[in-house]
Amino acid sequence: MKKILFLTGTRADFGKIKSLISILDLHQDFEVFVFVTGMHLQKEYGYTLIEIERCNFKNVYTFENHTHETTMDLTLAKTIEGFSSYCKKVSPDLIVIHGDRVETLAAAIVGSLNNILVAHIEGGELSGTVDELIRHSVTKLSHIHFVSNDEAAKRLLQMGEIKSSIFTIGSPDIDIMFSSGLPTNKVVKTYYQIPFDQFGIVIFHPVTTEANYMRQYANNFVAALQKDTHNYVVIYPNNDLGSKFIINEYMNLKEHSRFRIFPSLRFEYFLVLLKNAKFIIGNSSAGIREAPYYGIPIINIGTRQKNRTLHADIINVDYSEESILKALNSIDSHKIQNSNSDFGEGNSAQLFLESLKNSNIWDINHQKQFRDL
Repeated sequence: MKKILFLTGTRADFGKIKSLISILDLHQDFEVFVFVTGMHLQKEYGYTLIEIERCNFKNVYTFENHTHETTMDLTLAKTIEGFSSYCKKVSPDLIVIHGDRVETLAAAIVGSLNNILVAHIEGGELSGTVDELIRHSVTKLSHIHFVSNDEAAKRLLQMGEIKSSIFTIGSPDIDIMFSSGLPTNKVVKTYYQIPFDQFGIVIFHPVTTEANYMRQYANNFVAALQKDTHNYVVIYPNNDLGSKFIINEYMNLKEHSRFRIFPSLRFEYFLVLLKNAKFIIGNSSAGIREAPYYGIPIINIGTRQKNRTLHADIINVDYSEESILKALNSIDSHKIQNSNSDFGEGNSAQLFLESLKNSNIWDINHQKQFRDL
C-alpha cells in the first residue's frame, strides 16, 4: 500500500484536488493523508477546515502556518517546518501538491530535499505575477507533473522536464463541475439566504507584486460596484498581502440590500451559484477555468490573470473605476463568444488514479534530470 500525502492551504486548491483525494481514499492500494494549513484554519476567511472534515477522509492533520507578519517568506519557513515534521511521522511514498501557493512551494522543498517523490498538479501555466515564479519553481522541485492541457505540458518540456514524467489529465475541478451530485440552485440560495433571482459574483484577490496599490484598487472596485445596479454575491479574497484593504472596502457594502457577502462558500455550492450567475467580476481563476465551461460572461480586472489563457471569453479592464463601470454597463448585452476551454473532460480523477496504478511512475528517478530540447 502506497502512502500518498496531499497538502491543501486554500479553499481554491482544495476544490482542485478534492476529487483526486477522494478517489484514492477509497482505493485499497493507497493510504491517503491530508495536511491542512493556511486559510483553512483562519476564522476570518471562513474556517474552511469544516469543508474538509465533511469529506470524512481517514487521515487529516492540521497545522497553523499563519504568522503575525503575514509575509510570504515567513509563511514559507513556518510551513516547511511543520510539513517536514509531519513527513517524518508519516513517511509518504508520494507528496501531491497543487498550483502556485507558498504552501505548495514549502511542500515541494521538503519532498525534494528528503528524497520523497513530489507530484505537482497544474504546473506549466502562466499567470504573470509572483504566483508564476512560485509555480515554475515548484515544477523544478517536483518529479511528476499532472498538467491541465498540452500547452502546459509543452512549457514543462521547455523547462527541461522529462517527457515520461508529464501526464495530461485536465483540471480536476472540472470533475466536480459536471457531477450529478451538485445541489440545486434553490437549495444553495436557501442555504446561504440569497434572495436574488439574478446576480453577479464578485471575487477580487490582492496582487502581491502590486501590494502598495491594493488600497486604491479596492477603493475603485467597490466604488464602481456601489454605482452599479446589479445584485451581487461577494466572496472574500484569499489571504495574500493586501487582502485587508479589500475586506475593509467590502464592509462598506454590508448594509446595502444588493450585496450578500461571504468569507467563503462550499466549493460545490459556489459552482452552482456560478452556473446560475449573470456574470463574474474580479480577478479569480474561476473566471478563467470554471466560468467558460458554464458559458458565463467574465469581467477580469487588472493583471493577476495576465497571460493565463487565450481560450476564454473575457472582458479585460484596468483598475480604474471608470473602466470597471463601463464594463458593468455593457455586461447585460454582452454576447457570449464560443470558448475553446481546454482543461479536460471531467475525468481527471480517473486518469490520476490510472497513472498512480502504473508501476512505471514509481520508478521515476528521485534525482532530477534536465533534458535539453
